[in-house]
Amino acid sequence: MTTPSHRRRSRPRRHTALLSAVAVAAVALVVSLAVAFRPGGQTADVRDAAKPVAGTRTSGSPTPGTPSASASPTPSTGSASPTARASASRSATPTAASAASARAKATTATAPKTSATGSLAGRIRPGVTYPGVATAYDVGNGNGACSYGPTSDVMTAAMNTADYETSKACGAFVAVHAGGKSITVRITNECPAPCQPGQLDLSQQAFAKLAPLSAGRIQITWNLLSPATGDTISIRYKTGSTQYWCGIQAIGHRNPLARLEVRTGGGWKRLERTGYNYFLSEQGTGCGAAIRLTDIYGEQLTVEGIAVKPDAVQPTGVQFTRR
Repeated sequence: MTTPSHRRRSRPRRHTALLSAVAVAAVALVVSLAVAFRPGGQTADVRDAAKPVAGTRTSGSPTPGTPSASASPTPSTGSASPTARASASRSATPTAASAASARAKATTATAPKTSATGSLAGRIRPGVTYPGVATAYDVGNGNGACSYGPTSDVMTAAMNTADYETSKACGAFVAVHAGGKSITVRITNECPAPCQPGQLDLSQQAFAKLAPLSAGRIQITWNLLSPATGDTISIRYKTGSTQYWCGIQAIGHRNPLARLEVRTGGGWKRLERTGYNYFLSEQGTGCGAAIRLTDIYGEQLTVEGIAVKPDAVQPTGVQFTRR
């Protein structure tokens, strides 16, 4: 039979054995962890779990040529590239132009293609003084070959057929000089033979400002003007116009009109000009679509939102630049 003191001595031996077992287990655990986490030491299950699912992209390995979202944060407005700033500057619309556009049924203007000599001009060219003679006629209600219709404006003139140039002179403003006096008239009509090149047939009211009507015929010089005006251009579709056939006329342009084009699915189509100052689309191409006007200086105005309304004068709110 063992004594109590003998029992007391046996407990430390069991405690030492327990500590030894714990130490061995701890060492085994450390060794296992070291094996598991050393490069290439993971098990097959761990390696499989680390593989991305087919069709997905991982943040650690972005597609070649595609920056990681974390590596390339979206730039702030203040860090915009020079290209972006330049584009924004070019597309910005001045306040006054925005107001005009709002009044003009979504009318826009492209940057003018300027020319000092008016490269699109015909016989009547800017900066040239033409000699000729002036005669007078009764304008009646003011209508004429340019088909602008009746008007109360009496400071008008008919251009000789050669310089009328199939209505290319229509709407042009001309300064006429004789005997130290000068007047400004707008071309609204054609003067057929016997009117000669350089000749202007003035309204009686305009002629009277240069000489008595009794003079009948006087020597003049004249030149093209680009006047100051508060008026803007209007568009009118000819009587009978539909989506299948139409004639289009521009009214009130400051500078002579060189071209009128309509937008089509394939781009801009230039319409043929008639002697009565309408541009025709015989097959209806572009009737009711956007219209692009080009003056003799190359400036272009693009007009949207003009419906096919025969005989209706529809304002655009835009005007060519004064030269």
